[in-house]
Amino acid sequence: MRPSDGVGLRQRIFAMIEHHFDKADAILHVKPQGSLEQADFEALAREVDPFIAETGDLAGLIVEAAGFPGWSSFASMIAHFRFVRDHHRHIRKVAVVTDSHLGNLAEHVASHFVAAEIKPFAAGDLEGARRWILEGTSPAAS
Repeated sequence: MRPSDGVGLRQRIFAMIEHHFDKADAILHVKPQGSLEQADFEALAREVDPFIAETGDLAGLIVEAAGFPGWSSFASMIAHFRFVRDHHRHIRKVAVVTDSHLGNLAEHVASHFVAAEIKPFAAGDLEGARRWILEGTSPAAS
């Protein structure tokens, strides 16, 4: 995760998803820490929905994960699908940062269900992921 530059960057840890929301560049960075909880997706929506309503879309989403952590319950899985359904048209690019096969699988499978362009990156290549997301975009207003 990027160190805070103090401008539009917010950090939270909710249940099992650590996330940073960089409002200046309109990038949401999520890092699952364990089985996904329903509250994780509710918290993420509370964080990004006002920004989307005010400014339009997110430039991108960075998913940093060693592997897919799974869901803690059926309700958690439904909350995840609902979050994707409600937000995928508002995210231009999704960078999956992992050395797991998750990255390639996400690119091929998710591209059939989401509007965003998806690209895998090697674990640790967060700056490469950020550069790719920011290609051809202008920073969002703070």
